[in-house]
Amino acid sequence: MSDENQTTSLVQRLVEQTGITEAQAHELALLIGLNWNSLMREAKLLAAGARAKVSQIGPLAED
Repeated sequence: MSDENQTTSLVQRLVEQTGITEAQAHELALLIGLNWNSLMREAKLLAAGARAKVSQIGPLAED
């Protein structure tokens, strides 16, 4: 498997398992590399931060 295919596969898996965006997953892979444990740790932190922010501001108002 080429590096590009491996990165794409890891990014997709990271998005599915943690709920972060694809852009966030790509950025993590660029910053951290392809170490799965490190990627998961950072992705979980990002996801938890996003959930905390939503709980502070509350749900979006519906039209």
